[in-house]
Amino acid sequence: MTNEELKSRVGSNIARLRREAGLTQADLAEKLNYSDKAVSKWERAESMPDLLTLVQLAEQFGTDVNQLLTSEDASANAPAPEEAPAEAEPAPQSRRIADKGVIQKLSSVLVWFVALFVYTMLDSFHVPYGWLTFFFAIPINAIVLLSLRAAWHMHKWNNVLISLIMWGSLLCIYLLFLITVRVNMWRIFLLGLLGQIGIEVLFRMFPPESEEK
Repeated sequence: MTNEELKSRVGSNIARLRREAGLTQADLAEKLNYSDKAVSKWERAESMPDLLTLVQLAEQFGTDVNQLLTSEDASANAPAPEEAPAEAEPAPQSRRIADKGVIQKLSSVLVWFVALFVYTMLDSFHVPYGWLTFFFAIPINAIVLLSLRAAWHMHKWNNVLISLIMWGSLLCIYLLFLITVRVNMWRIFLLGLLGQIGIEVLFRMFPPESEEK
């Protein structure tokens, strides 16, 4: 079997299973954190999902990867799967999405717990300006969330996290100079305006949701 034949077979199976599930291309793309353009390319056999995405597709459709790789006729001759129990467990894909949300929340709680711990220690030793710890926690928290979402190929709202990292860092620099050397560096926020414009332009030119993994 040639590569083109395999792409065509996988594409037709994705389209068939998607329609049987009552999903649009946009619906399926949202569940997989892809764009509808990527799903359309798969179904037109212009590209092919990677192995991890094939597994996610199979889980989404309640089947296995083998059914995505075989023809519809071969699938029809395959033995029917056992009937699901009355109280079936949540789908693995849904569980993973929920788990990722919990991990992100716990990561944020951990960042602010560490910030509170550091502030308490500094205050115990009468170190001045310990409250700055909470301002530093803002960009750090955003960096942690952005790293997790990038590792999971979750692109939605990442422009907001990048903006938060930039503005939080500029605020920390401004406060440090204002408190330690009594220099009002308010002009540093002009860099933030330029950076924000750059972020918006970049995300409009290369929207993350249209990137294929």
